[in-house]
Amino acid sequence: MSKNTKGKLSLVGLSLMIFTTVFGFGNIPVAFYQMGYGAIPWYIIGALLFFLPFAFMATEMGSAFKDEKGGIYSWMSKAVNPTFAFVGTFMWYASYVIWMVTVANKILIPLVNLIFGNSDHTPSLLWISVAAVIWMALVTFMVSKGVDTIKKFTSVAGIAVLSLNIILILGAIIVLIANGHPATPITLSAFASSPNPTFDGSAVAFIAFLVFAIFAYGGVESIAGLVDQTHEPEKNFPRGIITSALVIAVGYSVAILSVGFFVDYNQWIPAIKAGTMNLGTVPYMLLQNLGQAVGQAFGMSSSGADLLGGIFARYIGLSMLLAYMGAFFTLTYSPIKQIIAGTPEKLWPGKLGKLDKDGMPKFAMWIQFAIVTLIIILNFLTSQGGASEFFLILTYMANVSMTLPYIFIVIAYWFFKRNKSINKPIEFFKSHLVATCLTILVLIVVIGANFFTIIQPIVNYVQLPAAAQTAQAVRETVTSVVSMIGGPVIFGIIAYFMMHHYQKNNKE
Repeated sequence: MSKNTKGKLSLVGLSLMIFTTVFGFGNIPVAFYQMGYGAIPWYIIGALLFFLPFAFMATEMGSAFKDEKGGIYSWMSKAVNPTFAFVGTFMWYASYVIWMVTVANKILIPLVNLIFGNSDHTPSLLWISVAAVIWMALVTFMVSKGVDTIKKFTSVAGIAVLSLNIILILGAIIVLIANGHPATPITLSAFASSPNPTFDGSAVAFIAFLVFAIFAYGGVESIAGLVDQTHEPEKNFPRGIITSALVIAVGYSVAILSVGFFVDYNQWIPAIKAGTMNLGTVPYMLLQNLGQAVGQAFGMSSSGADLLGGIFARYIGLSMLLAYMGAFFTLTYSPIKQIIAGTPEKLWPGKLGKLDKDGMPKFAMWIQFAIVTLIIILNFLTSQGGASEFFLILTYMANVSMTLPYIFIVIAYWFFKRNKSINKPIEFFKSHLVATCLTILVLIVVIGANFFTIIQPIVNYVQLPAAAQTAQAVRETVTSVVSMIGGPVIFGIIAYFMMHHYQKNNKE
């Protein structure tokens, strides 16, 4: 092996890196909860129409700007202009703020499962929100002090969460063999419908679910940094992307299908209607159900099966708690540091653009804490429908805010392809026509999925009987729509005026 290839990623190594970056266990129970087997076609569509073309686009731009420190800001700034880039990047940063709000509000759920072995003791929304604020304050304080040893939880948590996928599929196969048939019957109609009683079954609802599939392939833009670490990237990178896309799409499909081996969806319906099972608790209840089903498959008594279910619930509680800790101790400072370090210092007012002696954006992180706390409080005060509605709105907030920035990156790619002055070491699509068609395709998918997600509450309201179209129903509809688009839109407007002010005061 030559010195040039030593330490480089092979095709298999690259495919595994992409898989571990993109594939997420949490997307599996959420998909089955929302759509049952009907989620599988949409996850395949998401892989074909979003993951594959977008991964190629990100790779081309990432390889062209691999020496730039600003990440996606540098990509868009060089390809389009600084204003477009900063608005897109600030909305990308906003998605992490919304992620912090969403996950901080869920931090008590794995803790409850770890202690009690079930989700029955989940506290009220008030205590969930209080815990979220305390958690954010604790994390911000520790990270601002440069305490980075806790980030070591990330590797341990990564192994634990990856093991959940293996436990899920192996456990499901054991139950299938023992029972001789899947708990939820597999029929053709099951792949084109949803058993969830809260899912209205309209075309708008089905297309809106595509945003879940796009979210499941999130993080793909980060793989562009692997180009210069890959052996023969011109040949191996496209193969790696295609291979990993197939493996991830098949992996999601098999995992979602395997849930039906041990879960009888009809037994979930009363809990879904009662609101005791929701998007926040379903991953934990799913593993608890698996433990009980495996216990029954091995002929254990009812109490023994319940005990095994509690062990499974505690395991996922520990795994997800470690995962949340590792993610928070990285994402509390990494995105904000990237956006500050990659943009002009004078762009930021006061001390916002300053890094301390350890290279940490300490002041900006406490401003970030204040913003997250404000959103947590506002979300609690405007919650009208209990825990189920609370976690549904949080999930949609995260999905929309995390996928909207992709629109900016895709538009920037079109300008990137037209700019002949940019050196492009890797080009998968040499034809401008092909590049334009793929740009339009991905834009339609991402914009369409987000548009239908945003208007779904309005459609649901319009379909209500006249007697049900009360003032409270109007408030709930407005709250749902505003919560989804409010964050990205407000951050986008702020970014535009910040850049406008900077350019006005720093004319060359």
